[in-house]
Amino acid sequence: MKTDLTGKTAIVCGASKGIGRATAYELASLGAAVTVIARDEMTLEAVRVTLDTKAGQVHHAVVADFSDPVKLKDRITAHVNAHGPFHILVNNSGGPPAGPVHAAAPDDFIRVFNQHLIGNHVMAQAVLPGMKAAGYGRIINVISTSVKLPIKGLGVSNTIRGAVANWAKTLAGEVGEFGVTVNNVLPGATDTDRLAEIITGKSKKLGQSIEDVVAEEVATIPAGRFAKPEELAQAIAFLASPAAAYINGINLPVDGGRTGCL
Repeated sequence: MKTDLTGKTAIVCGASKGIGRATAYELASLGAAVTVIARDEMTLEAVRVTLDTKAGQVHHAVVADFSDPVKLKDRITAHVNAHGPFHILVNNSGGPPAGPVHAAAPDDFIRVFNQHLIGNHVMAQAVLPGMKAAGYGRIINVISTSVKLPIKGLGVSNTIRGAVANWAKTLAGEVGEFGVTVNNVLPGATDTDRLAEIITGKSKKLGQSIEDVVAEEVATIPAGRFAKPEELAQAIAFLASPAAAYINGINLPVDGGRTGCL
């Protein structure tokens, strides 16, 4: 299987922890030169200096905040001009706070829309010219299984994630002829800080112990456990590889079989 990424360049967003960090490590291990992006410079640099360099690749770090699309555009454009073109883009940003949709303020939707959809769009626009010229591009958006089946208690997230999925599907139809694919990876319950926050919030709301909440969550997963970030990273890396050239416009759940729909 053609999964070697030697000679390829990648940008991984939200790379200071969790799925983003695991993805940066995985792509580098396959030979890609990786630019990691996140808000925390110290944590981000700690990731960059520990990325695999066995293929002779050079890695970079860009400090940027997806909640500010204007500054994000300036920084990523400058980086692409200096170090591009890029062949792989992994859009990944932290999830919105939990809560029912009826209680959400209008500004909540605007803020998350800017962070997720507009942020992804800014990133894609920055790298697409180089991808088209190279005849090779992989845009992978890390979203959520709520794209297929809304998750109770994540009102704003469900709403915006659906918008991102439709944006990605539309883009996939527009750029496929240039050798560029656009796909979404939909994580289920994954052992990250985000999941810990959700479980803690549910524990407080229901007056249950953390252990009981975890047991209830795991009981809904046919695989019988939470995912590891590395398992999501491997799915992302496959979609980024030459082996996935004919996969375009899909939503790929990586959820242990939890999502109750096709």
